[in-house]
Amino acid sequence: MSAAATHLHKCTDATVTPLKTTIHFSITDKVGALDDCLAAIKSMNISLTRIESRPSKTADWDYDFFVDFNAVDSEQIRKVAKSLEPFAKHVHIVGTGGVADASADLPESTPWFPRKMVDLDTFADKVLEMGEELDSDHPGAKDAAYRARRAEITKIAKTYKTGQGIPRINYTQVEIDTWAAVFNKLTGMFPTHACREHQHVFPLLIQNCGYGAQQIPQLDDVSRFLKDCTGFTLRPVMGLLTSRDFLNGLAFRVFHSTQYIRHHSKPLYTPEPDVCHELLGHVPLFANPDFADFSQEIGLASLGATDEDIERLATIYWFTVEFGICRQGDQIRAYGAGLLSSFGELEYCLSDKPEIRPFEPAKVAQQKYPITEYQPVYFVAESFKDAQMRVREFANSLNRPFSVRYNAYTESIEILDSKEKVIRYAQGIKTDMLTLVDALEKLA
Repeated sequence: MSAAATHLHKCTDATVTPLKTTIHFSITDKVGALDDCLAAIKSMNISLTRIESRPSKTADWDYDFFVDFNAVDSEQIRKVAKSLEPFAKHVHIVGTGGVADASADLPESTPWFPRKMVDLDTFADKVLEMGEELDSDHPGAKDAAYRARRAEITKIAKTYKTGQGIPRINYTQVEIDTWAAVFNKLTGMFPTHACREHQHVFPLLIQNCGYGAQQIPQLDDVSRFLKDCTGFTLRPVMGLLTSRDFLNGLAFRVFHSTQYIRHHSKPLYTPEPDVCHELLGHVPLFANPDFADFSQEIGLASLGATDEDIERLATIYWFTVEFGICRQGDQIRAYGAGLLSSFGELEYCLSDKPEIRPFEPAKVAQQKYPITEYQPVYFVAESFKDAQMRVREFANSLNRPFSVRYNAYTESIEILDSKEKVIRYAQGIKTDMLTLVDALEKLA
């Protein structure tokens, strides 16, 4: 496999039990209203794992409640929702997750998805592979010291919580030497192979985040830099997440990043994402506003998507964020992290050997691809902004009964599933438009 082993995995977490469920309802401000709702839920032998309240976004002086619980099956979820109807308004099953046929049994429901950034904490130990354990063909599989070091570093990701600073790793000289071999090889190729956006940001990372052959940059420093540039942040992860979990994180402008490094015996090869792949391939472009918007667009489309649509979005991610190329003038350049962190495939992708096709999401989503060899096909984007618009059009064709938006002020997802919510959203856009008009008038 190239040094760009994907962050995604083709299976999802659909087989995990129990059924994690979120129900949303509204109640009028009157004495005992919430008590009636909670009593109805309790009568169904349900224990809530979380309850949140917010002022309603409707015209009425109501309160919105979100309750989370673990259900036995879809029938229990349906009964809980039914029990709330006499006491609450707008009872809606926001999401379920845990059994494969949940969405089929509950047509009014969608797969569970995080609504607040803190919900990403639930992904911490849901790693599919390459976490604390290594596959037998991994270069470090038989190195006891390397395995112990990996376990030490991945423990940080398992215990990390939203809002904390990312713990700093005291990298060993062997690890720094491994990083240096990769850094020196790739930085020698970036001027002729990397897209201009990547080349524009890289010197800033050297200046602000300690990039260089002498040390491995710390995720916390890099995350703070990205936050200032585009609002993206890094979050430590043990290994490969499911496609759904990883893409859901992008909706919050959160990128799950490893902190451990490949085995020193093969510094120019890794069968998985590592800190070289993250920092040299992914990070530079997350500092670019257009690329950040494009990445978040894929993430937003994944919220509440069916397993089939997650598969399509993961494939689009593969051929863009991981293995994307773009047109710049009369030349083709690489922007995918899988290419920018693999000197062999970075050279190969710009040769006359692979097939080059235009980026059309509907077609890209159906393309099969190998994960253990160079890609036979690449899709060329005209620009990041053009790719974002194309992905947004594709997302509108997916089987999801509502639209969503990310509220950067509250770091939460708003579900636009009612007229009142859409009107409120439109009012916010109107305010932004007035500010834009005022600015243009002052510039005229």
